[in-house]
Amino acid sequence: MRKALIVDDSKPIRTILGSTLRELGYAVCEAVSGKDALKVIASEKASVELVLVDWNMPEMNGLDLVKQLRQDPELATLKLIMVTNETERDLVASALEAGTNEYLMKPFTKDMLRDKLDMVGVLPAAKDGEA
Repeated sequence: MRKALIVDDSKPIRTILGSTLRELGYAVCEAVSGKDALKVIASEKASVELVLVDWNMPEMNGLDLVKQLRQDPELATLKLIMVTNETERDLVASALEAGTNEYLMKPFTKDMLRDKLDMVGVLPAAKDGEA
């Protein structure tokens, strides 16, 4: 089963993202900060293929997390999507330059998330009978 990591200090956001990812066939693990995410990645490195990361979090923000993850050659194929309230063009550019594959603005819909997953190539194919 495909595995995704949701990194956000907001429980409601983790719940919303997790619900959608589970519907799409992902196993989901969660972290509440960048530092927490690094611990999860260290133990789940071989199985996590997607990380949805918030920008603004305690201990280590999302941008710093992305930069640190991108320093590890073993994580070169890891898909990173920044899910955040930050909308300034310069911030979006800095996230993409740091190695984020896509950027999803809050608030978002399930369809917007699906579109981003499709754009980075990790949207599972629909099963027979699904729309």
